[in-house]
Amino acid sequence: MDIVEDIKRRVASGKLKPGDRLPPVRQVARQWGVALATATKAMNTLQQQGIVRARPRVGTVVAAPSTEPPPEPAPETALSRERVVRVAIELADAEGLGALTMRGIAAKLGVAPMSPYKYVGGKDDLILLMADAAYAELGYPTPLPEGWRARLELVGRTLWTLHRRHPWLAQVTPLSRPVVLPHLAVHAEQALAALEGLGFDAVTRLNLHVLFYSSIQGLVVNAERETQAQSATGLSEDEWMDSQEADLRRLVATGDYPAFAAMLEGVGDGYDLDLDMLFELGLKLQLDGLATMIEAATRQ
Repeated sequence: MDIVEDIKRRVASGKLKPGDRLPPVRQVARQWGVALATATKAMNTLQQQGIVRARPRVGTVVAAPSTEPPPEPAPETALSRERVVRVAIELADAEGLGALTMRGIAAKLGVAPMSPYKYVGGKDDLILLMADAAYAELGYPTPLPEGWRARLELVGRTLWTLHRRHPWLAQVTPLSRPVVLPHLAVHAEQALAALEGLGFDAVTRLNLHVLFYSSIQGLVVNAERETQAQSATGLSEDEWMDSQEADLRRLVATGDYPAFAAMLEGVGDGYDLDLDMLFELGLKLQLDGLATMIEAATRQ
């Protein structure tokens, strides 16, 4: 296969070094002028041969040399629903939900293209199974921490950890069309239980829970969009910002946006978008606001 041999030559010659990121599958397909399924199969072949490996939220990178022989693809008889779901999660973590295809999953498993359909009804059903499995990865201790604030902090940080581990989760559960996922309900139960006994009626408790969850979902969705943007443009986040510098300078030079210009001058080159820091800031602000609401309710 031309893609496989070409990349192997680049690795052997040192043009591609261990840790170097390879283009996303969609870009590979465009660059070599092949179908997406062909590019997916090529990248999976390279991974099976130990030439590359998938790194969650990074993509496919050149693997470090190893003396161990690459693992043989498992026989089709070793397939199960759990294995199909786990491989699908690995692919979505590495390339984003938009790159997930049933053919790509089959290629990753080393089985016939239709084989995964024996275990899942199709891509939509598979995504729900993936989400439920991802939400099941973290639970809650017994006993729980004392107090509503400590409990909500625990729920928030647990959900944040899961969404950072699997950014595509933010695409699966839209607020306007909630889906019934047993393991997501575990997290909702913990949040709603923390809000009980604080003097709020049922509608207010639900509204608070929706805002709490959507703040996590809305922030982490940017990580998934970054994966999609890198796949579409081939540019890293830093490369994209560099490409926007001239337009930003022209915007500031108009003098029409003094507050924006002052902010840019103040941060200079010292600002990095830190989603984890923004989450912690947002969590504190939400809980401080909730504390004010609770205090006001107790005065009535």
